[in-house]
Amino acid sequence: MAPPAAPPLRYAGLVSRLAALTLDVGLLTVGALAVSVLPGLAWDQVVGRSPGWLTTGSAMVAALLPWAYFTVGWWLNGETVGALVLGLVVRRRDGGSLSFPQAALRALVGLLIPPVWLVGMLAVLWDAQRRAWHDRLFRTVVCYAPSARTATAAATRRPAANGP
Repeated sequence: MAPPAAPPLRYAGLVSRLAALTLDVGLLTVGALAVSVLPGLAWDQVVGRSPGWLTTGSAMVAALLPWAYFTVGWWLNGETVGALVLGLVVRRRDGGSLSFPQAALRALVGLLIPPVWLVGMLAVLWDAQRRAWHDRLFRTVVCYAPSARTATAAATRRPAANGP
């Protein structure tokens, strides 16, 4: 008996993608503020005036945080926190996971030229696979992640009996 076929990909729409991005931006804003401000405040409270290297280092980590967040999320499991909340996943067009360079470049381009990234999202409205410009560039798709319930149902589905 052949294994059950995987359910067809359901491509994510513009509203879902923008909602996930909004959640990610909110999370990153809080995270970047915490990383850039809290070490200096803690140092000030414990030791006294914080050194310049701490302020510079905190600012550098805060600046790299968005790139690391998107890169690691897309590379490890195809999801950021926003995508996880909304049930989205980024995959290669063939359904495979993104490679580290593919995830890193996708994140870098999005962070370096966000206006083009956002305008390119409008292509989702007329593309059959709901791909934005950056999806075409990096050969990716954003799909609704199959739920565990759907995967379990597909794995346990029995073929219909033929005949009486």
